[in-house]
Amino acid sequence: MKRQELEHVLRAASQIAQEPDILVIGSQSILGAIPEDRLPAAATASIEVDVAFFDDPDDAKADQVDGAIGELSPFHETFGYYAQGVSVSTAVLPAGWRQRLVVVDTPGTAPGRGHLLDPHDCVVSKLVAGREKDHVFAAALLEQGLIDAAVLAERVETVDVSDAHRQRLRQWIDYHGRPSDNG
Repeated sequence: MKRQELEHVLRAASQIAQEPDILVIGSQSILGAIPEDRLPAAATASIEVDVAFFDDPDDAKADQVDGAIGELSPFHETFGYYAQGVSVSTAVLPAGWRQRLVVVDTPGTAPGRGHLLDPHDCVVSKLVAGREKDHVFAAALLEQGLIDAAVLAERVETVDVSDAHRQRLRQWIDYHGRPSDNG
């Protein structure tokens, strides 16, 4: 996904939900802080933007967006990318994540503005989810030097997961955060 496509999704989601502030919690939140031309292919491969709304206790706005511009919608078929309406609680995030949000407020997002996860918060969330695609995403950003393993390690200590899960996260970061001779 390209930044321009992300902005298109933000604009459409804002219009559908009649809500200016949109939270992006998935991998494409990386486009808020890092220009797409610096990102590895694994970081921009997704065609899905996970969007949530700060004031959406029953997920009605997320559901509206999902129905209008979600997977297999005419929007998806026309443009080749789509929004996935989700709840703010979908992602497990490090303490303080709201203070680190990256705001994307451009003519391309109007009338909305995106609030995108800080890259390190995004990666921690992906590592907590633990899917293969999440590990590929995180490893690619580490390999390119776009995120710092030490910052990931600090933030992993603040997520609400079991001790065993936290230990697995620490091990993954320790292994993948080493110089590239780790095989």
